[in-house]
Amino acid sequence: MKHTAKLLTVLLLAAFVLVAVGCAKKVVKKEEPIPPPQEEVKEEVTPAETPVQVSLQLQTIYFDFDRSEIRASDAKIIETNAAQLKDKPNAKIMIEGHCDPIGTNEYNMALGWRRANSAQDYLAKLGIAKDRMSTISYGEEKLVTTNEADYQIDRRCEFKTQ
Repeated sequence: MKHTAKLLTVLLLAAFVLVAVGCAKKVVKKEEPIPPPQEEVKEEVTPAETPVQVSLQLQTIYFDFDRSEIRASDAKIIETNAAQLKDKPNAKIMIEGHCDPIGTNEYNMALGWRRANSAQDYLAKLGIAKDRMSTISYGEEKLVTTNEADYQIDRRCEFKTQ
């Protein structure tokens, strides 16, 4: 009888394992289809939307220490810049006023503004519309040199196309 009980226990255990294994859910991985590459949609740009690329060779002008008046030698440079701007009537420029590091930051910012506005006024007298020009002062923020003997190259206005 002990044999029969053991055999019955083994058979029940085997039946349980078979039922458990047979009833287990099989996980079937569903492969996702790979989507085809999307075609690039190119927007048409009309000529009116295309930004105007202007190539100008505008020259920098320089100032005397603590001054914002245009020097005679630099007036010729501004006249050359004005001629280029007249040839490109759609060109807009930014006039940047710069200073050497002598003086306070506040004073140099104000001097940079006076220099930029002086250059803008001169260009306006030469026929360049003020709405084509913007001004900014960097004061002593963008030095070209830190050598005191060369500070004259920091006293300048640069003309940048926008």
